[in-house]
Amino acid sequence: MHNLFILGSPRKNGNSETMAKAVAAGLLKQGDNTVEYIRLNKLNIRPCQACGGCNTSGNCVIKDDMSELYDKTDEADRLFLVSPIYFYALSAQIKAYIDRCQARWSRKYLLGQKFRKDDQRTGYLISCAATAGDKLFDGPILSAQCLFDTLDLRYGAPLLFKSVEPRNAVQQLPEKLSDCERYGAKIAAEQPLI
Repeated sequence: MHNLFILGSPRKNGNSETMAKAVAAGLLKQGDNTVEYIRLNKLNIRPCQACGGCNTSGNCVIKDDMSELYDKTDEADRLFLVSPIYFYALSAQIKAYIDRCQARWSRKYLLGQKFRKDDQRTGYLISCAATAGDKLFDGPILSAQCLFDTLDLRYGAPLLFKSVEPRNAVQQLPEKLSDCERYGAKIAAEQPLI
């Protein structure tokens, strides 16, 4: 199974990326899994222009680094959206990626085309935040669910950490890193996530 991690933090090796790498370690201990990371902050991805150019072809008319991500997204067996939370929302980098998947929405809903015939693909949200509000992850979960539906991915249980403030906080929390690795191992073994 090919596991694609879309890293949405502007920080290299920040808390959300540390979580993702621990999840990947768990995945790689089970079965035949491959892992690929895409760090969005290094790419040139323009915002969606709401031009409607994708309505008739299912392809985005903007030619930038997002062009190669469409195929990578389609080819992934599992897609992991990885993002810190800013103002109760996903990072701007992840949001730009999601918004540019409007071309995939057009392909599915306007043109009636599925990306892949199998229904075994799953999407997961991995996220952390400095604060601990009750509704902290509500918006990000809805955005992830909408994207995964558009991409013909089942929505898998998310991995969400609250109250993770300093830059390297997750690295200093071995129990959290173990939780991440177990999460990845359970996904690879197709065990229920709680």
